[in-house]
Amino acid sequence: MRILFIGTGEIGLSTLRMLRDGRDHELVGVVTQPDKPAGRDQKLTPSSIKKASQQFSIAGATPESKFGLPLLQPEKIKSPESIDAIRALTPDVIVVMAYGQILPREVLEIPKAACLNLHASLLPRWRGAAPIQAAIATGDRETGITVMYMDEGLDTGDILLQKKIAIAPDETSASLHDKLAQIAPEVLAEAILLLEKGKAPRLPQENELATYAPKLEREYGRIDWTESAAVIERKIRAFDPWPGAFMEIDHRKLKIFGATIVDRSGKPGDMSRNENELIVAAGEDSLSLGEVQLEGKRRMSAAEFLRGHFRIAQL
Repeated sequence: MRILFIGTGEIGLSTLRMLRDGRDHELVGVVTQPDKPAGRDQKLTPSSIKKASQQFSIAGATPESKFGLPLLQPEKIKSPESIDAIRALTPDVIVVMAYGQILPREVLEIPKAACLNLHASLLPRWRGAAPIQAAIATGDRETGITVMYMDEGLDTGDILLQKKIAIAPDETSASLHDKLAQIAPEVLAEAILLLEKGKAPRLPQENELATYAPKLEREYGRIDWTESAAVIERKIRAFDPWPGAFMEIDHRKLKIFGATIVDRSGKPGDMSRNENELIVAAGEDSLSLGEVQLEGKRRMSAAEFLRGHFRIAQL
């Protein structure tokens, strides 16, 4: 089968490599987002998918392919020029993972066999842009990868295949991201095999069970100390590494990278010191903070922070 990969985020890297190395199919091209400004100097930076594609060497690549593999970076994938370029690659299957743009009907209709999306949740739970963070923040015990047939809705297509994994009690979005990235290639490989054999199922989603995980904004990381310590602790893990959970001290952000629930009450947001522990009261119970980072400073343990921050050290 001729397969076109469409993606941008790092979670798709292992899947892209599997498609490159597969002997039973041909990777005919890659579509990713345009280079975006990044860092303090706002330097144009390619996506992880583009960086990986630049390292590939595909036998029989056309002279027009700058990196050995046809690589498209349309500003808008729905533009007529983009659609024509994708159609010219004549894919049997299009595989999409963490791309960042909605595919129009004209693109969905191009592949001969199917247009598949790999989504990092057990659909219909957590449709949308931030399913990994949502699963951790809500306290779900399991998640997984769903391979679905794409339609014009937001993660609403029929399900071809799912694989479940457990969410560990200390899971962060970074660790769960890596686990899901690791299992995605084998799930896709199984889905492609089912397509080739003509045995791929099509299971409609139960829309009444759908939940949504919207795109995260930086402000979502601000901690509301009126919530319970259990809820806040999950959000700290869910928002690591981005957008990062934080509170404010002396008009400066204090990022919090980990915390432990302790059986102590107090006015929500009030801080106290127990030897080398920095404890913050929540709506129910309290949290002993782990690693923290004050704005403009390096990341450090709460004990180190207490030694260096005068006002808190006097508590």
